[in-house]
Formats: sequence, structure tokens, C-alpha cells
Amino acid sequence: MNNNASPEKILNLARSFMESRILLTGAELNLFTMLTPASLSAQEIARKIGADLRALTVLLDALTALGFLVKRIDTYQCSPILSPFLTVGSPNSILPIILHMAHLWGRWSDLRSVVQGSSSKEKPASSEDASELLDFIEAMHVVAAPIAPRIVSVVKPGSSKDLLDVGGASGTYTLAFLQAVPEMKATLFDRPKVIGMARKRLGQAGVLDRVTLVAGDFYKDELPTGHDLAFVSAIIHQNSPDQNLALFGKIFRSLNPSGRIVIRDHVMSVDRTRPVDGAIFAVNMVLGTTGGRTYTYEEIKDGLEEAGFTGIRLLQAGEHMDGLVEAFKT
Repeated sequence: MNNNASPEKILNLARSFMESRILLTGAELNLFTMLTPASLSAQEIARKIGADLRALTVLLDALTALGFLVKRIDTYQCSPILSPFLTVGSPNSILPIILHMAHLWGRWSDLRSVVQGSSSKEKPASSEDASELLDFIEAMHVVAAPIAPRIVSVVKPGSSKDLLDVGGASGTYTLAFLQAVPEMKATLFDRPKVIGMARKRLGQAGVLDRVTLVAGDFYKDELPTGHDLAFVSAIIHQNSPDQNLALFGKIFRSLNPSGRIVIRDHVMSVDRTRPVDGAIFAVNMVLGTTGGRTYTYEEIKDGLEEAGFTGIRLLQAGEHMDGLVEAFKT
């Protein structure tokens, strides 16, 4: 939305949740996988998933109208063009991130109550439910995989030999660093439930012999030591300033002398309105954490300095959570 906004554009934004909810429901019911390549009638689909025929038929017709399905007489099939992106098991699938958005739906529906201070809901734990955790970690891979090589090239890790990937999830960035620097070894640190996902992804990529997987909780545990580069991707936004200061201190202690930390996250303008994605994401943090938000460069810099880092600079600002800040342990 900008100064050229019209009543029509405002109304289109106001009702865009309808199209979103139709897509999310199709994903939650796994219709796209079911209808790839099969072509089924509404009655057949209803029997398979135990659905109300009238409601299901209306949903299928709406998904067809939006271009996600193809309807031939009384049968439906996932669009051949879109099915690679919407089906379980496809190497190009973005289904995990769509399912993650579906998990967020209820949380965002409580925004008015949260802003008014009348919400009785507790802040959700960080994806403790097993299925939601899997969706979240896979969603983060879907988001990170296309941009990881570019991020690594901006970091310029060529002289680094020992990487610490803090909260490294399933290893998307670990893999990108190892591919960029063949002599590098890495330690991936994340929660016990996540380590198995990292082992599988990095094993499939053939780099597991260069990686040490360490299970732990960076809110409670110290980090493994002996590294010259620490990468902190999409973490600081979930933390309060005090939590980030504690984390920066642990990373400082984990690094060798002259070691470097690089933070990837939204880096906000001083007035917190740019990038737009970062301003919107801050709302997600208000809804999903007790102290998280998106931070300005000045705030990140202050936290790093207090933890003992020097030589702090902004590598790139970024528009889509691809801001990069580096600092050094001297």
C-alpha cells in the first residue's frame, strides 16, 4: 500500500484473506498431493478424507477458479504447472511454508485482542508440537535454500575454517557454507528434535563427515568453542534485547580470537517502517513471542558492542530478511 492507494486497492487487501484461507485449507487437507496426478470427483475425495460433500465441492470449485486445480466435467486434478510446488515429496515443493502459514492463522486472528491487551492466550512455545516443528523447519529450508548461496557469497567465508551454525535447523546454511569453502568444517547447534532433520539433509548431501551435530538449547546452554565464524540466521527477531545480549555473549565466548559473527535477519530503518516485510514480521513476533521484534542496525550494534565485539558493520540492508551484520572478537 502506498500514496497511490485507492478504495478498490484497500478493499482488495481487506478481502485477500479469503483467497489465502482457501489455499491454506487445500494444503491442510493435502488436496494437491491427492490430486497429483489422479483426477477424482468430489464424491471420491469426500470419501477419502471424510468431508462434507457440499462444502468440499464449493472449496474445490474455488481452488479451480483460483487456478490451483483443473476441473474436467465432474473431476478435479491439481494444475500440472503448480503441482511440483504444492505436493508432498516434490523437490521443488513450497508446501511446508504454506502449512506453516496455516499454523499462524489462529495466532494472527488474535491480533486485535493482543493489541488491546485483552488476549488470554499464552504465547505459544517455539513449535513444540512435533508436526508443527517439522513443518516449521521444512518451511525454513524452503525459504533459505534459494538465497543461501547468495548470502554466503556476501559473507565471504573464504578464510574461515571452522563454522558454528547457531540454531542451524536442518542445515541449509551449513551446506551452503561447506559447498562454498571445501576445506571448511562446521558445527551445527540446535534443539535435539531438530538434529535428526539436519543429520538426514546433510547426510543426503554427502557432507556429514565434515559436520559435528550438537544438540542443545542456546537459551540454557553454552555453545561449542573453537570456531572462527559464527552464523546466526533468523534468530534475533524471536528474542528480547536481553536475550540477544545473552546469546551474543555465548557466541563471543565460543569464538577463537579474531573470530567473526555474522547475523542474518531483518535490519530495520530507524523509524522501523522499512523494510515493509520487517515491519509486518514484527507483528508476527508480538503474536508469537514474549519479547521478540525486529531490530534496527543501531540496536544490533549496541548489543554486539556490549557483548565485547568490535569492527561492527552492516554488510547489506536487505528487503526480505536478508540483512547482514558482522562483528569481530578481538
